[in-house]
Amino acid sequence: MTYTVADHLLDRLADAGVRHLFGVPGDFTLAFLDHVEAHPSIEWVGCANELGAGYAADGYARLGGLGALSTTFGVGELSAIGAVAGSYAEHVPVLHVVGAPTTAVQAASRATHHTLGDGDFGHFARMTAEVTAAQAVLSPETATDEIDRVITAVLERRLPGYLVIPADVAEHPASPPAAPLPQHPGVTDPGVLARFRAEVEGRVAAASTVSALADILVSRLDVEAQLHRVLDEGIPHATLLWGRRVVDEAAPAYLGSYVGAASSSAVREGIEQADLLIMAGVQFTDLTSGFFSQHLDASRTIEIRGEHARIGDDDFRPLAMGDALDVVADVLAATGGRFRAGAAVAASHPDTSGPNEGALSQTALWREVTGFLRDGDTVLADQGTSFYGMAGHRLPHGVVFGGQPLWAAIGFTLPALLGAALARPERRPVLLIGDGAAQLTIAELGTLLRHRIPAVIVVVDNDGYTVERVIHGLHEEYNDIARWDWTALLAALDPTGTAVGVKASTVAELTAALADARTASGLTLIQAVVPSDDVPPVLRDVAAAAASANARR
Repeated sequence: MTYTVADHLLDRLADAGVRHLFGVPGDFTLAFLDHVEAHPSIEWVGCANELGAGYAADGYARLGGLGALSTTFGVGELSAIGAVAGSYAEHVPVLHVVGAPTTAVQAASRATHHTLGDGDFGHFARMTAEVTAAQAVLSPETATDEIDRVITAVLERRLPGYLVIPADVAEHPASPPAAPLPQHPGVTDPGVLARFRAEVEGRVAAASTVSALADILVSRLDVEAQLHRVLDEGIPHATLLWGRRVVDEAAPAYLGSYVGAASSSAVREGIEQADLLIMAGVQFTDLTSGFFSQHLDASRTIEIRGEHARIGDDDFRPLAMGDALDVVADVLAATGGRFRAGAAVAASHPDTSGPNEGALSQTALWREVTGFLRDGDTVLADQGTSFYGMAGHRLPHGVVFGGQPLWAAIGFTLPALLGAALARPERRPVLLIGDGAAQLTIAELGTLLRHRIPAVIVVVDNDGYTVERVIHGLHEEYNDIARWDWTALLAALDPTGTAVGVKASTVAELTAALADARTASGLTLIQAVVPSDDVPPVLRDVAAAAASANARR
């Protein structure tokens, strides 16, 4: 068979670790998908809609390093653009491959289906340029070079990319890659590194207490190992809710989640009152900082970003985050454990005890869910009661906890769980999602079942958009949704009966359902019924701040 541009693209994706391509077929993509079906290492994952495919690719990239989705031109790609924008906002590397009409059809400028009918085939590329880091509309002469350029940019910048492949260009002959994709060059200047080390040594020597605050960019830049060298010195540390996955929450020195004014007193004191605070990959957003209620003294911080660091008024660049963290770890190690946290840290975590019987509440729900989790789980919590309900609970060692608190698209996590589970099949996938959020993307539950993902899904049935109710409109109709029997839904989506659905309205029923889910071989969906006005404490504080921020001034 002739080697083509389509083959080159797929081989480059495979070299970057992609094993699954998510999407929805369209007539402009069908010939390209023949190449996907024939590829030895990439599997096609057909989704119910393009938005779900985009979310799945995002979830795949968060655990696998790079995600990819394929849609058809116009109608398909615009259905996915919300997902691509979320990946851009949250620094997730996803490649969006769009199958387009042939170059001859485009040159004729006729009213072709899936276009706006005006003969302009560039509308959608211009739209997408705002939410992608690199783009290309492929032509036969430069297709392979452009593919390499865009994929390299996606990997280096940890942001989405966009490729338009006209149907005839996909079939154009090409040469197989002659060399691997170029690696991201080291950015650190040795002189800058030496100056940074001297300043860190001085700051550490002068400090009586040292703490650390870590966040999501540590994960996005793949420097968890360097961060763990710092934390292995036993200093008190916390994360933002966005970055919970970057630390071991079972560690004795882990304080908890820092949410600005909505944090527990122990977390606030440990972070805000430290003589020296090391900030690694921190990006404050309104929903992870209690609407920017953090109180941190810049003169007492070492702030380490992607390719630079700040200590007081001094800026150190170019300096890669991993190199900067290694310096901090070396300096702390030389102190002989002087800043190691005492036993008081472990006692700072909230009491999660409570009644084991009676009607289910938010407090009991998240206590029982936390007790159910085990080492190595992948836990995705949708924005709202699920994300904030878990905020006060420590996670077992090795749990990857994720959400989408910046883009904050409700419903994101259900399709994202599909991608995350396929990227890391050795991890048990657990989804925590509200009933309103789940209704947005529930069609992908069928895709999870089709691919036999043994997920445990907890649908928080609290009769509507509770997160919106506590911000504004506690009893207003616009925060209501249609009532669903979630367990009965499985009968329609799983006619072979491989999944289990359980409704839990009491603590005892939830405990029993979770116990059964531990040994289940297929998907388990638990409909957890809680009062519509019951709100986790952290969410109540964040919602109050949101209401104030949205109020007329």
